[in-house]
Amino acid sequence: MPSPSRRTVLATGPALGGTLLAGGLPAQARAAVPEGAADPWRTVLDDADLVWQRMPKTWYEGPYLGNGFLGSGIYAEPGADAESFSAVRFNVQHSEVQDHRPEFGSLFGLARLPLGYFTLEPVGTITGLDWRLRLRDAELTGTLTTDRGTLTLRALVHNSRSVLAVEVTPSEGERDFRWVFHPADAISPRAAFKPLPDGYQGNPAAEVAEHDGVLAAVQPLLSGGQHATAWRERTRGATRTLYVHVAHSYPTSTALDRALATVRGASALPYDRLAQAHRAWWNAYYRKSFLSLPDARIQRFYWIQLYKTASAARRDAPVMATSGPWLESTPWPNTWWNLNVQLEYWLIQGSNHLELDAVTRALSEYRDNLFKEVAERYRGDSLGIPRTTDPHLVNGAAGTLTGYGVGIPGQDPPTPEVGNLTWALHNVWLSYRHTMDESILRDVLFPLLRKAINYYLHFLEPGADGKLHLPATFSPEYGGNTRDCNYDLMLLTWGCRTLLESAELLGIDDELAPRWREVLAKRVAYPTDANGFMIGADIPFAKSHRHYSHLLAVYPLYELTGRTPDERALIEKSLAHWVGFEGALQGYTFTGAASMSALLGKGEDALGYLGELMTRFIQANTMYKESGPVIETPLSAAQSLHDMVCQSWGGVVRVFPALPAAWSDLTVHNFRTQGAFLLSAVRESGATRWVRLVSEAGAPCVVRHGITGPVEVRDARGRALRYSDAGDGAIRIALRKGETALITAKGDRPDLTIAPVEPNEAAPRWGLPV
Repeated sequence: MPSPSRRTVLATGPALGGTLLAGGLPAQARAAVPEGAADPWRTVLDDADLVWQRMPKTWYEGPYLGNGFLGSGIYAEPGADAESFSAVRFNVQHSEVQDHRPEFGSLFGLARLPLGYFTLEPVGTITGLDWRLRLRDAELTGTLTTDRGTLTLRALVHNSRSVLAVEVTPSEGERDFRWVFHPADAISPRAAFKPLPDGYQGNPAAEVAEHDGVLAAVQPLLSGGQHATAWRERTRGATRTLYVHVAHSYPTSTALDRALATVRGASALPYDRLAQAHRAWWNAYYRKSFLSLPDARIQRFYWIQLYKTASAARRDAPVMATSGPWLESTPWPNTWWNLNVQLEYWLIQGSNHLELDAVTRALSEYRDNLFKEVAERYRGDSLGIPRTTDPHLVNGAAGTLTGYGVGIPGQDPPTPEVGNLTWALHNVWLSYRHTMDESILRDVLFPLLRKAINYYLHFLEPGADGKLHLPATFSPEYGGNTRDCNYDLMLLTWGCRTLLESAELLGIDDELAPRWREVLAKRVAYPTDANGFMIGADIPFAKSHRHYSHLLAVYPLYELTGRTPDERALIEKSLAHWVGFEGALQGYTFTGAASMSALLGKGEDALGYLGELMTRFIQANTMYKESGPVIETPLSAAQSLHDMVCQSWGGVVRVFPALPAAWSDLTVHNFRTQGAFLLSAVRESGATRWVRLVSEAGAPCVVRHGITGPVEVRDARGRALRYSDAGDGAIRIALRKGETALITAKGDRPDLTIAPVEPNEAAPRWGLPV
């Protein structure tokens, strides 16, 4: 257990036989830390800081800053040879900056466009550095050492002003260091990997000029519009501060004026003044939830993913592209909908960060673009989303010979990847279930899911066996089209079930409800063979494959959960067969395997898969790469941790369902579950001591608490609450909106303290420590 000096009490109201955890904390989990007590958030965040005592050479090694829009990756500018560094590069990229030529498709004509980078060029030769990325303030600090002196720096991408600010304090010998901006060619990054489409050419060069003391690189676009990078350096005493802002406009040419105005406003403030609001936002952000576990390296990894997510995602920002707001050389310069988006956003639910949910917002805001992605004859009642889009959910296929981006089942070409919208709407359903916000269900999920499923209904056909079958569709990336593709059958099943449940909740007597019921009753069984789930009726799973698209009914849909011995055996066999093929496995193979193992209660296996991920794929700064930078895998690893700590599918909250034996102590606070409950719980010496649930919506409360023997359930004032046995180690609690339930062993009065747990052993920090 933590020593008393590390224990922090979050308390209001009368005690419950120990130190009371606040019974009425709001969702933001604001907590007053008693004077002199250690702050648990500060403790875990400071411990998770990344450090660099060696020069990072690539984006996969260096610090990164962002606010969902503006992003900066920081690493060395190569010198004359492989071992020398002439300067430090601060990349400048923006998630809204893209081309607007849909006739060349989403990966060229609508691609994200690179902006360029600044180099911090010292007077002397770089000999060393000592940097720290301070998570709780989202700020890079440290010193660059040369043979002429030192450059002490602080840098941030401002949370609300969207300004990159870098303050540098040079020693005497480095007073003449300089900043240089290097505009990038405004061409799709995919051009370095694939042949250019006929007729495609890069945009003209950027035009750099000074505007009353502010410099700007204006990038005109062949499609019309522009983007502009504006910057200014201000000197105050011994320090010099660089202020940078990026603006994008289409089809108008207003970006320059906006960029200049923003830089002028921000540069009027010294760095510390500018940083105040920024630090306050980040400090409050982290306090919405808390997790501490005894594996120091994984705990640090987890908090870094929360930092990374808020650096890359905001509700009003574009849905994350494959590399977030940071854009490096990549064959994937846009947003991918057959796995990447879904995995990128899963961790926002449990960590209580729905303010980052751009998926629900974007699907709602740009829904009118989705009907254009299906063939014209289906647009009256159907929607779909293709494999890739720009931030406005446009693919560009409308300008091609086919005129649509989502394939037609049974036709080849194009490859008919049909289920992407339905899978994306599962993320929307998760946002609904974790908040119980009926407006999400009524205004977004139900109308969009109805049309996504309706597209399938055009093609379902009865077979000689009396079952409903799908013509050939495509399982992401496996290769080949197959009838009764599990990717689509599993999503169709989940969609029909969710539509029926949603219609009942909303009081809608939908004319399609009988058809949805028919699908559930007559849909052909998921194709399987001796090795488990097949890709589809025509294609066995017979080669190494990174996707788990043929297993979606297991995870994340939880349609099949191992509730019978035969079902469990099928899941175990399918999982082992999938990961048993080496060669094409990638990082998210192991996050999916970890979460499926967690579903089965196999904590040791889940930890083993995460260990494979960390050893084989996660880079020095916790980024991830394949042929280019992609960020979904580390973020989905955080969700795998959530699945080990808490699961809430099927109307039951499961506390600590899949912890390995080594995690004998664990603390979770304000973890958000389905049903809109905020869960806090503590595990000590291998046993769950207490569980606390706060109901935000008054939804039915069934919890598998994991406490051995008889229990007591009390409210925030210590009064007994009614509960009943729900079977399988769970209890049902009568809990109204705003009420709290505290579950303990009968007669036990544990100390209700939220504090970090002690690590089992020391571990190196992330980054590049010596």
